[in-house]
Amino acid sequence: MLRTFRTAAKVSPSFVAQNRIRMVNGWLGARVNMSTTAAKDAPEADVLHRKHLSSRTFVLNRPKALNALNLSMVRNMTPQLQAWDASDLCKVIVIKGSGEKAFCAGGDVRQVVELAQNKKHDEALAFFAEEYKLNHMIATLKTPFVAILNGITMGGGVGLSVHAPFRIATEKTLFAMPETNIGLFPDVGGSFFLPRLDGETGTYLGLVGTRLKGIDTVYAGIATHYVPSERLVALEDRLSELETDNHDVINMAIEDFVSEPLHDHKYAISDNRNAIDRCFRFNTIEEIVAALEQENTDFAKKTLKTLRSVSPTSLKITLQQIREGAHLGIADCFRMEHQLARECLYGNDFAEGVRALLIDKTNEPHWQPPTIEAVDREQMLGQYFRNESPVPLELSSTTTYNEYPYRRYGLPTEDEIRSVVTGEAEGSGPLQLTAEEVADVLVKKSGGKIGVREKVMEVLSRKVSKGAEGELKWID
Repeated sequence: MLRTFRTAAKVSPSFVAQNRIRMVNGWLGARVNMSTTAAKDAPEADVLHRKHLSSRTFVLNRPKALNALNLSMVRNMTPQLQAWDASDLCKVIVIKGSGEKAFCAGGDVRQVVELAQNKKHDEALAFFAEEYKLNHMIATLKTPFVAILNGITMGGGVGLSVHAPFRIATEKTLFAMPETNIGLFPDVGGSFFLPRLDGETGTYLGLVGTRLKGIDTVYAGIATHYVPSERLVALEDRLSELETDNHDVINMAIEDFVSEPLHDHKYAISDNRNAIDRCFRFNTIEEIVAALEQENTDFAKKTLKTLRSVSPTSLKITLQQIREGAHLGIADCFRMEHQLARECLYGNDFAEGVRALLIDKTNEPHWQPPTIEAVDREQMLGQYFRNESPVPLELSSTTTYNEYPYRRYGLPTEDEIRSVVTGEAEGSGPLQLTAEEVADVLVKKSGGKIGVREKVMEVLSRKVSKGAEGELKWID
């Protein structure tokens, strides 16, 4: 069942009626009068800039390449984003992809590898440096930023969206960070957002590259809202009518378009969440592999097969970046990743992975060293993490933080749910709460956000037991 629009203040009856008609007719497409780019140039631009009332929109415009991010696109967006953020007329910034398949399927790594192989390492590194600078800018904007993840969202597309306060998934969303498969690591701020997901979910997603679809990205904490794609145009219209840049008001406007939870839907990794926490809590890949071997389930066997096929060096870099990123501010995470990218450009596996998977498409990369056991951890740490870059990453501002400032717009984390169960959270009441009462506390705290109750009940089904007096006890 899809949720109907609320008709609260700020939404006129005529506006709601018009939007319902658009939804019924499936009206999609762009309004030509929104574009600030001359009509003859718009089809050729790799990023379109649109202005409509109080909103400003980036449209990634390489649909044939699944809107893969290149340096030209980064340089197109960066100065415009700065200008919009400084403008009093701009109340909200939106980013989306053109075409039906992808928001942004990653970065144009083939060109980067070609530069490195031609000994143009500085030019290759410039792509990462300017991309990370843009990612950090998105993460620290004062203007509300809304990313619409309607389609494939991987790699570079994650960097353009996951640090935004508002991240909208649809039924077409397909998220993954598959960098270990090409000899790289989950960059674009992955060292910051992955360790801040529930339990060891981020470690698992970063190492294995598992894909999540649609509403599962909301349960995981990657997206903040789930809106059916047929409502997106109406949502964009609504955002453009707002006359405030208050984040809470923006959030309320988005919530008016959110779908009711899919009651027959089960979180894709729910059955394996406890196993993920058990196996991926270790600080070495060897220990993770040993834990999966001991698990001896179909999930563990499939996961082991993947871990043994991707770059062993990338696995060890990725695990270390996630562990270090958990204790770093977001600016320092980007600086760390810049250094890691520099070393990867001089190494074997990044170029080899791109060749095998993207150029020759043999899917048979020759990793060096070839096995997890052959990668010396201390040597890896010295080369990638303890070797200071001769040219440190320069960001556009010194703004940083250790936790996302707008985390409240997503579903509650498992830690927040645990604090209510144990009575540590303010307003949680006595310890003898039922599961429904725990959900009630968190639904109220969220202002009635759709999806909160469903996530709470899913988490409680895995993480609590009943004591002798019937009280809920959290299982660590």
